[in-house]
Amino acid sequence: MSKTVRKLQVASPVPADIDIANSVEPLHISEIAQELNLSPHHYDLYGKYKAKVLLSVIDELKGRGDGYYVVVGGITPTPLGEGKSTTTVGLCQALGAFLDKKVVTCLRQPSQGPTFGIKGGAAGGGYSQVIPMDEFNLHLTGDIHAITAANNLLAAAIDTRIFHESTQSDKALFNRLCPPNKEGRRSFNDIMFTRLKKLGISKTNPEELTPEEVKKFARLDINPESITWRRVMDVNDRFLRKITIGQGPEEKGMVRETGFDISVASEIMAVLALTTSLSDMRERLGKMVIGNSKAGDPITADDIGVGGALTVLMKDAINPTLMQTLEGTPVLVHAGPFANIAHGNSSIVADKIALKLVGPDGFVVTEAGFGADIGTEKFMNIKCRYSSLTPQCVVIVATIRALKMHGGGPQVVAGKPLDRAYVTENVALVEAGCSNLARHISNTKAYGVNVVVSVNKFSTDSEAELSAVRNAALAAGAFDAIICSHHAHGGKGAVDLGIAVQKACENVQPLRFLYPLDISIKEKIEAIAKSYGASGVEYSEQAEKQIEMYSKQGFSHLPICMAKTQYSFSHDASEKGAPSGFVLPIRDVRASIGAGFIYPLVGTMSTMPGLPTRPCFYDIDLDTATGRVIGLS
Repeated sequence: MSKTVRKLQVASPVPADIDIANSVEPLHISEIAQELNLSPHHYDLYGKYKAKVLLSVIDELKGRGDGYYVVVGGITPTPLGEGKSTTTVGLCQALGAFLDKKVVTCLRQPSQGPTFGIKGGAAGGGYSQVIPMDEFNLHLTGDIHAITAANNLLAAAIDTRIFHESTQSDKALFNRLCPPNKEGRRSFNDIMFTRLKKLGISKTNPEELTPEEVKKFARLDINPESITWRRVMDVNDRFLRKITIGQGPEEKGMVRETGFDISVASEIMAVLALTTSLSDMRERLGKMVIGNSKAGDPITADDIGVGGALTVLMKDAINPTLMQTLEGTPVLVHAGPFANIAHGNSSIVADKIALKLVGPDGFVVTEAGFGADIGTEKFMNIKCRYSSLTPQCVVIVATIRALKMHGGGPQVVAGKPLDRAYVTENVALVEAGCSNLARHISNTKAYGVNVVVSVNKFSTDSEAELSAVRNAALAAGAFDAIICSHHAHGGKGAVDLGIAVQKACENVQPLRFLYPLDISIKEKIEAIAKSYGASGVEYSEQAEKQIEMYSKQGFSHLPICMAKTQYSFSHDASEKGAPSGFVLPIRDVRASIGAGFIYPLVGTMSTMPGLPTRPCFYDIDLDTATGRVIGLS
C-alpha cells in the first residue's frame, strides 16, 4: 500500500464538506509527487499543497506503457448534481488506498462562477474530496486568470486594430507595422510570416511588396458584425451579457455591441484542454478565428499578430496542477471547459502524464461533465480523437432521486427542499426513470467500452429501490452495477466499484466513434441528434448560413461540440426520461477553430450564467482567528 495513504475517521451524520476538508491536514505535495516517482525537477511548487507538473515528464517516460483509462459520466442530472466528481474521487481513493493500485484522478478546475453562485464547488464531497478544498475551488495556480488575461488581450487587440485601420491609409498602417530600424531597414517579425504565407506572399523583404500586397498584408478589414470574440470574466454577472463599447471620446464614435462570457466558456479554455504540447498550443492559439473580413475570409489571432503573446500568457497554465484526495491519493487538476457550452473535460496533457506515471498496471480516472449524452459523447468524439487515447471503461453515475425525477417525479429545484416523493420508497417511479439510465448505457456501449453503473447511495434510498436500479442496469447491458457509499465512507465505500472497474478494464476493444470526420457538418449533427432520440434536425436560417460559410472556409472536417441543455436528452429541459421522436432545433452554429470543433447551439444557451437571489457567497467567509475558509460547499 502507498506510504502516503491515510486512514479516515468518518463521522455520522456526514459533516459539511468544508468541515471535513479542514479536519484533515494535507501531506506536503512533495510526498505525493515522490509516490509517483516524480523528481523535484519534474514539478514547480506552488505553496505546500500544490505543484505544477511539467510537460517534460511525458517525453521522459515516453517508452513506458500507459495505465488503464477510465472516464466517469452520469445519467441526465437534477439541478443538484448526482455526485459525479465525488464518485470519481471515491473510486480513486478505493483503488489507491484499499486495492493497492497506482492511481491518478484527473479533474477539471472549478470556475468561481458556480463556486460563488448556485452550484457550489467541484472538489467532490463528503469523505471523497480533493484537498485543500478552498484552494482547489478558488484561485488554484492561476490558470483561469491566465485564460482571462489572454482572452481579453485578444479582445482589446481586435477593437484596436479596427480603430487604427479606420484612421490610417494602407501605407501608414504598413509603416507602423514594419517600422525601419536605426539603419533605416524594415523587416517582418516571425508572426508576420504566418499571415504572408496565408496570403500567398513568399517575399521576405518588406521593401519588395507591391502596393496591392501592402494593402492585403496591412489591412485586415475586419467586419465588426462578424466578430464572435467576446470579453470574459470568471464571475456570474448577467448584466455583462450584452454591453456597448467604444463610447469614449477618443474612440471617435466607433460604438459596437458585444458582451462578456464566463472565462471557462472562452475558446482559450477549450484550447488548453485539447492541446497536446506547447508547440501545439501555440499553433491552436494562433489559428483561433475571431470573425471575418468584409470579403468573408476568416481572421485569426495570428493575423492580428497576438498569437505569440497569448502563448506567453499561457505558458505556465499548460502544466497541470498536482493535488491530493482526503486519503492521500494523487490528483491532477487541469482546465475547466463547461460541458453544456464547450466539451466539458479536463486536459489531454494531464491524462497523458497520469497514464505514464501510473504505468501499465495503474489506473487513471477522469471525469466528463454533466450527463453522458454531453460530456461522455464529447470525451469520445472530440477529446479521444485529438489525444489518440482509448478508454477501457466508462462509469455512469446514477442516483435514486434523479431516476425518480425521470420517472415522472415532481420538479427538483436547487435551494428548495426535496418533495416527499424523493425521500420515501417508490419503486415504480424508480423503474420508470431507468429508461434514462438504459439509453445512456446503450449509447456509451456503442463506443466499444464496458459500462459500470455506480449508484450513489443516499440514506433515504431503500434496498428495493437500489435493487431495481441494479437489475435495470444489467438488463440494459451494463458490465456491472454497484451500490456505493463513498460520500459517507470515503474509498472504503467504493471498493466494490473499484473491483468492478478493474474487471471491466481487462476486455479492451478498439474505440468506435459515433461519426467519421469526412462527412458533412449536417450529417455529423444529425448523428449526434439521433443518439439523443431525435427523429430529425431543424436548422434556423442563421444556422444554415453559418454551416455554408464554415464549409466554404474549409472547416467541415472538424468534430461537433453540441451546446445543449444538460437537463434532458432533448433541447427541452422539461422533457425527462428518454424522450424520442422530437425534432432538434439548431438555432445557430459557431466555430472554435483553434480548439478544433464546430459548435451548434441547440435552443437558447447562455455563456454567462447569472446569480440567484441567494448565491453561495452568503455562506462563504474567513475565520480571521485561524485563517481558514468556512462555508464553501
